[in-house]
Amino acid sequence: MQSTKRILRLDASANPDESDSRKLGDHLIEQLKQANPAADTRQRSLNQQLSFIDSSWIAANFTAKEERSDDQTARLGLSDQLIAELNWADHIVLTTPMYNFGVPATLKAWIDLVCRAGVTFRYGASGPEGLLKGKRVDIVITTGGAPLGSPVDFVSGYLQQVFAFIGIDDVNIIGADQMNVDAKASFTRAITQIEQHYPAVAA
Repeated sequence: MQSTKRILRLDASANPDESDSRKLGDHLIEQLKQANPAADTRQRSLNQQLSFIDSSWIAANFTAKEERSDDQTARLGLSDQLIAELNWADHIVLTTPMYNFGVPATLKAWIDLVCRAGVTFRYGASGPEGLLKGKRVDIVITTGGAPLGSPVDFVSGYLQQVFAFIGIDDVNIIGADQMNVDAKASFTRAITQIEQHYPAVAA
């Protein structure tokens, strides 16, 4: 496994103080830092300072960079910042619950802000090509009742597709699903998945 130098952590839970996905993310980061003690880590809560795209954002995005007004450049500023974070990282950790069979609205807002033609993907003769290559993603997903991989799981496959679309196909899913059935067992299984992928370094 290649070494990790720059970790970007993204948390999507709307209830951060009680979030099981964040707790699992904490453990995952601990394991990664043990294996890569010199790694730099940046963290972003997707429930803070995100905005939804609208007609002004779309107009700015489809205006050539050299022709954008100051207002249009400013309108794309957050998107540029989020994409810069992805470009900076070589390892991305995303933690998210499943809400009503899908991703939280704030995570969808982040996706809309970072999927930009000509910036994170482009269209060629053979179709879309992702431009953010050579990165790894771990996605921690918690669910209340829906099993991951089931017909009602519109989270895991969707997120894998989103990252593949922007060029990242090294994606690992860590799941703590059906926590309303047996929270302790589900959480323990997810911890085991993390430790199998990133074993603790002996002291």
